[in-house]
Amino acid sequence: MKKGSTYILSLGGSLIVPEEVDHKFLKSFIELITKRTEQGDRFIIVCGGGGLNRKYNNAAQQIRKMSNEELDWLGIHATRYNAHLVRIIFGKLAYKDIIVNPYEKVKTAKPIIVGAGYEPGWSSDYDAVYLANTYKIKNVANLSNIDYAYDKDPREFPDAKKIKDISWADFRKIVGDKWEPRMSKPFDPIASREAEKLGLEVAIMNGKKLKNLEKYLNGEKFAGTVIK
Repeated sequence: MKKGSTYILSLGGSLIVPEEVDHKFLKSFIELITKRTEQGDRFIIVCGGGGLNRKYNNAAQQIRKMSNEELDWLGIHATRYNAHLVRIIFGKLAYKDIIVNPYEKVKTAKPIIVGAGYEPGWSSDYDAVYLANTYKIKNVANLSNIDYAYDKDPREFPDAKKIKDISWADFRKIVGDKWEPRMSKPFDPIASREAEKLGLEVAIMNGKKLKNLEKYLNGEKFAGTVIK
């Protein structure tokens, strides 16, 4: 990477709203991204749903049985609400609208574009992959609350091994080929399939560790998983 580049960041909802809005994280994140724009960088930031999504989904299911499509729509609007928050706190640096259709390319001089969920069956990871294709960008940074992807769920398997570098073929053996709403995977299986087809490189890292993110943006060695 070099300064003056365009980056796609898939900003996990677990960072924006773990349970309540994490304004301290957002303030530090905004400061870093703003500094980078002053150096000539541009960003497309796709927001996830996080705790807001869980709260609405859980509440709805307490009342009646919901279809996956209905739950998806709740999740999509949670991502959009989070995206509006992120767009607003960037102020004049951000494009005036939230982009939800990853097939449409926005023409703007603004250095920041904020995106959110598109339609049922799509995760924010999937949106990020298609935005990369639309804007002809070959790298996506997936920012969540984990440092690395693992060969199996470390919450269930104490012997799980962290992954630093892996091919898409091997990564897809780990995450499978099926995506469901509220699925907890380091990167959406369907997005993974498309990323492999498009020849994208995806970096998974802990978005809370902003100095580490800055190393990634600088093209330096960083802590995280690289899939290509």
